[in-house]
Amino acid sequence: MKNIKMIISYDGGNYIGWQLQATGDTIQGVIEAALGQILNRHTRVIGSGRTDAGVHALNQVAHFVTDSTLDLASLHRGLNRLLPRDIVIKEMVEVSPDFHARYSARSRIYQYLVWNNRVRSPFYRRFSWQVREHLDSDAMRRASGCLVGWHDFASFQGAGSACRSSEREILRWTVGGRAGRWIVFTVEANSFLRHMVRNIVGTLIEVGRGGLTPAEFRVVLEARDRSRAGITAPPQGLFLKEVRY
Repeated sequence: MKNIKMIISYDGGNYIGWQLQATGDTIQGVIEAALGQILNRHTRVIGSGRTDAGVHALNQVAHFVTDSTLDLASLHRGLNRLLPRDIVIKEMVEVSPDFHARYSARSRIYQYLVWNNRVRSPFYRRFSWQVREHLDSDAMRRASGCLVGWHDFASFQGAGSACRSSEREILRWTVGGRAGRWIVFTVEANSFLRHMVRNIVGTLIEVGRGGLTPAEFRVVLEARDRSRAGITAPPQGLFLKEVRY
């Protein structure tokens, strides 16, 4: 048996998320179906973590176990030929039997892109959240400083979460910019709650608009009350950038 690691990029706009669901197209389901055509058997693909409906990945990591004798280069080419154009296997390598895409991961890095411009873009609409009002990046940067470290993030936990604890450790959170009107939020953590990044971003945008002060943002975090936080940022601006092992 061989343990195969894949690095995957995908545009999540046409899918209801990574994980298999009873109905609807998922990234995991589409990859498993393509693998099944090549290997002539159902093969479970395990991802490093879930991405929600509409969320993208630059470098999602997954693994599967197979006894196929097909060489990896042929398997890699064949799989990419069968996959739709919005999913690409960037890399495929054999790894040690004890590697697990989810449980071996030390941290995950997400980025959220905001197009801060009054004029909408026909090109960026699928991959960013357009916020028309001017945003104060410095205020959002000061507010986000309280996020780093081990905290109870219940104020930013989405409804329907099955997690027993809402405590998580954020290793870093940055608020940066790019040429033009881009604002880029980058977060690295050991693990995340449901909608945690999008709920934090939605609340930081209120800081950027002037609706909350950085001090009030800290109060929201410490309240451990979802009703105190801002809206959930839309999914199309969120990318799984990297998984670290």
